[in-house]
Amino acid sequence: MDSRTEPAEAEPEPAAAIRRPSPPSTAARPPLVRELLLVVGLFVVYKVGRQLADGHTAEAFRNANRVWDWERTLHLPGEGSVQGALLHSDTMVHLANTYYATVHFPATVAFLVWMYLRRPVHYVWARRVLAAVTAAALALHLTFPLAPPRLLAAAGLVDTGQVYGPTVYGAHPATDEMANQFAAMPSLHFGWALMVAIGLIAATRSRLRWLWLLHPLLTLLVIVGTANHYWLDAIVATALLGIALAVIRLPRGAGATEAHGLVAADEASDEADGAAGNSGGAGGAGEKESVPELVGARR
Repeated sequence: MDSRTEPAEAEPEPAAAIRRPSPPSTAARPPLVRELLLVVGLFVVYKVGRQLADGHTAEAFRNANRVWDWERTLHLPGEGSVQGALLHSDTMVHLANTYYATVHFPATVAFLVWMYLRRPVHYVWARRVLAAVTAAALALHLTFPLAPPRLLAAAGLVDTGQVYGPTVYGAHPATDEMANQFAAMPSLHFGWALMVAIGLIAATRSRLRWLWLLHPLLTLLVIVGTANHYWLDAIVATALLGIALAVIRLPRGAGATEAHGLVAADEASDEADGAAGNSGGAGGAGEKESVPELVGARR
């Protein structure tokens, strides 16, 4: 009798040994420490630069009168119309001041952190655009000091921060050591908020992603209603952002590449989980299949 036996089937590789590939987009993620140093360094340079632009009081008020006249020539709506709506409610004014004081930096930081973790290619693009806009804004702050409308007598507006609180500025610009109050143009509050919305719209695929535009819209109403900025401050910030976006373009196919990476990672995870389930099921049947079949046993 032929006692040859067929070799038993190879056992499936344990699930723990299955390597789950990381998304391809992670290769584009820059080193974290370098990015932290870069972002913090840019922020410090900007703050120091703003302080260097301080002290031009007479020039700042002359430019403020010019901007106010330019807006009337262009028939832009008066800033007072927005502030008048806010002043109908002390609560609304307080909320607007709080939004102005607390949302600007945290929202931008949260945006960059999310992009770094989830959309590294978009992150590099967004960081470069924000850096370019901020550098251009600093140059304007140095060459065109501008008193905000809340300090301009001709505007007839209320300094809502000082009257209702909270405020990030001192009562007297000349003695304010925390911030340069003569750096109204352009409005980085609006410029950064608009870039956050554009970046999230470009990096996501949800049908509701266009709702991110509510962030810059609300920011615009806040900065004008609290008399911290003119309409032209937001218009100039938009123009600078448009130039930066035209020069610093998002890599072609970046969205598809990152989306494919996330899908691939999910599929790899599912395959690994499925393999683990199959190996567990095979273990239950392994006792019955462990006896090799005898070829020709009945001959």
